[in-house]
Amino acid sequence: MKLYIIGAGPGAPDLITVRGLKLIQEADVILYADSLVNEELMNEGKPSAEIIKTAGMHLEEMVSLMVDRVKEGKKVVRVHTGDPAVYGAIMEQISLLKAANVEVEIVPGVSSVFASAAAVGAELTIPDLTQTVILTRAEGRTPVPEREKLKALASHHCTIALFLSATLTKKVVKELIEANWSPETPVAVVYKASWPDEKIVHSTLQNLDEDMKRNGIRKQAMILAGWALDATIHEKEYRSKLYDKAFTHGFRKGVTS
Repeated sequence: MKLYIIGAGPGAPDLITVRGLKLIQEADVILYADSLVNEELMNEGKPSAEIIKTAGMHLEEMVSLMVDRVKEGKKVVRVHTGDPAVYGAIMEQISLLKAANVEVEIVPGVSSVFASAAAVGAELTIPDLTQTVILTRAEGRTPVPEREKLKALASHHCTIALFLSATLTKKVVKELIEANWSPETPVAVVYKASWPDEKIVHSTLQNLDEDMKRNGIRKQAMILAGWALDATIHEKEYRSKLYDKAFTHGFRKGVTS
């Protein structure tokens, strides 16, 4: 009476975890979000596996099917894009599964935010510049709690990663500007990070909406904003203590010149 929820990673099939891949290979039933998860991963299932696309299914329909298959004694996996802990809508599934006495194990995956940072060659936490990353989304049809409005979060002036916000760039720009962000703040947009048709757009806050329109990006995009995305960051003297030759820690004694 157990079901596995697996994070498939951002897109490239070889960015799934070893554990996640092993579970897919062992599964009798594989349910996957076919609108987002790379279909190539389904080729890893055994020939006898029942593979079910869920993009067209509502919550109760999907969970009912999962419960039925688990109760038949089958090994069932549910495959989500990225990491299921972030905007994965898994808690509503788990709630119904637990009510049906089905245990759930979650296998983490590589989030699109980290695949996007890798694609643009960025470190999101730069010593003496920013040590915080906020993962959030602009408010659209799904409301955002009052204390989590983008303007309020942006007041911290750290790196911000925006999920599910590609159609809301005007609102993003407005709220960040109202939080006293510079119009020149660097922004990197990654469309379909790690997929063959990945596209990277380097922009600034003031040009973000126009640059995304010009590149036809209105879905499946990660927006990374903040000075950690500065293309010239490598030319600046931001250094951590960790590798400072004078810094002593448990594995190395610092040296003084």
